[in-house]
Amino acid sequence: MKISAGKKLPLWASVLRNMLIALVAVSLVQGFLVKAYRIPSGSMEPTLQGSADGGDRILVNRLAYFGSGPGTGDIVVFTRPDSWRAESAVARSGGVAGLVRSFGDVTGIGPSNEQFLVKRVIATGGQTISCCGDDGKLRIDGQPLDEPYIYEDLPFEAGSLDCQTPVRSPRCFPPFTVPEGELVALGDHRSNSVDSAIACRTPSVEPVECIRTIPSSAVVGQVAGRFWPLNRAGGVG
Repeated sequence: MKISAGKKLPLWASVLRNMLIALVAVSLVQGFLVKAYRIPSGSMEPTLQGSADGGDRILVNRLAYFGSGPGTGDIVVFTRPDSWRAESAVARSGGVAGLVRSFGDVTGIGPSNEQFLVKRVIATGGQTISCCGDDGKLRIDGQPLDEPYIYEDLPFEAGSLDCQTPVRSPRCFPPFTVPEGELVALGDHRSNSVDSAIACRTPSVEPVECIRTIPSSAVVGQVAGRFWPLNRAGGVG
């Protein structure tokens, strides 16, 4: 018995079908495995270059913390908590722009209604963070933290602008124990970062509890590497 072949789709329908298949595949990859982001600000320089008009493009591993959580030194992307001041406003609008952003929320492709930030994890739940000792270094559970990645740090001069002088160094803040399930994250460009310690950087104010945290649940994933521009492509650390 002869089996007839199925009716061949017209070219336009075949192209449309293939585009839909590709779109679904990309959406699944970005939604569950790896997602691309653009760095919008200079808060992580020189590790990651960013600007409002363009910046490094990075890939984020969404499975990095499956069954675990971020650790000190990890560079992560997270959804901006409501308590954090926006580094760049997200336009929330109706019409076509609103549909595009809603599409981005669902698929992970293009702009979305959420604002995502990238910072370096400095302390996790249960750890006590403070700054600074006589050496000007940030401390975790009393131990100085080596931070070779810092760029343009805030001023600190032992004896003239430290944590005991009448005008404190803007690096200084008192010990803070991170609640379980929360994170403290800072930018590598420490003097140009709206991060967990931004409220502490007023040198004339008496030291008070000023650290703000990020829920671990807000973390999208760990930055796996940079893919654009090509001359900067590779891992980050």
